[in-house]
Amino acid sequence: MIAEGEHQRQDFKFQISDSKKIARTLVAFANTDGGKLLIGVKDNGVVAGIRSAEEMYMIEAAGDMYCRPKVETTIKEWNIDGKMVLEVDVKRSNELHSAPSKEGKYMVFVRVKDQNIMANAVLVEARRKKNSKYGVSISYNETQQTLMSYLNDHEEITLNEFASLTSISRYKAKRILVDLLATNIIEIHLTENSATYSINKDYFSEE
Repeated sequence: MIAEGEHQRQDFKFQISDSKKIARTLVAFANTDGGKLLIGVKDNGVVAGIRSAEEMYMIEAAGDMYCRPKVETTIKEWNIDGKMVLEVDVKRSNELHSAPSKEGKYMVFVRVKDQNIMANAVLVEARRKKNSKYGVSISYNETQQTLMSYLNDHEEITLNEFASLTSISRYKAKRILVDLLATNIIEIHLTENSATYSINKDYFSEE
């Protein structure tokens, strides 16, 4: 696992000094594809080992106290050359979890490659709608046709670009993106500073 390095489903932590920070990783894994957190491993893969057994309790506190709703974890101990490494396993959840941001406000985080990224409102609403018992209804009108035609010729589009392209309000553009994302017709690409949308090629290949 260490040889794989950090990626979308794996993260290294040298030590735990802040349960709230760990909570962000736990919810990011739970909200995306699940993953493993290795405690006692440096970013470069060097095994340092945990400093005290208290770190295990801080992981449990992160999942129970700072994740809303709680994130269940399974912890396994590894002894590598006399150094203890904790493997924290998080399963993908059907619920949407949040954790405190650096400013202390509870926000939804997702895992993008090897980073925990704060989800935007479109992604959060799409996930909630997708999990709703009422389902999602799509009205494929001229606005949606214009969007899909644009995405056939361009790799991606932002919310503001979509609103400008179709001369609709930003609010209405957001609602359309939420529905298309909830039905997997489009997909979202998040970074710390931006969000773009593109056609979900897997969806149309299945069709």
